[in-house]
Amino acid sequence: MTATGIHDRDIKIVPLDKNTHDGTSFCSGSDPLDRYFKNQASQDVKRRLNNCFVAVDIAEENVFGYYTISSAQILFDDLPENISKKLPKYPLPAARIGRLAVDNRHQGKQIGSILLADALKRAADSDVASYAVIVDAKDNTAANFYINYGFIPFPSNPLLLFLPIATITMLSPKN
Repeated sequence: MTATGIHDRDIKIVPLDKNTHDGTSFCSGSDPLDRYFKNQASQDVKRRLNNCFVAVDIAEENVFGYYTISSAQILFDDLPENISKKLPKYPLPAARIGRLAVDNRHQGKQIGSILLADALKRAADSDVASYAVIVDAKDNTAANFYINYGFIPFPSNPLLLFLPIATITMLSPKN
């Protein structure tokens, strides 16, 4: 995905490449997210625990933000009753956005929204079936960010949210 107009910069979203994308100066303001990106992300990708995608400046390859995505499942009993009554009573496949962070020098420029849109598109377009995308919000501010995009909190944990793939495909522009 390529976006234009982020304060007169073009960005693209690409898989993390530890040889190209230098994360040493990345600082989102969240120590756990920064530490993960700097010290663990490329190892997790190598071990196939998740995939990590970065928003970078097309010209400079500076990392503006990142997200991780992996497979997951949703337990039937964890879903709200109005949704679960329409589904089979076994664990449902899902995609999980485990982390999403934007460098604090680029916050407020819609990069988080662009990263989220890219993750949702990848999940919806995947050949691997998923019922929904799950996100782990680190706090109420992050949860509200996802709620603004239609994510639904799990009844047992308001910081764990989901968005059905059917909703994503319904809202996605057709190519």
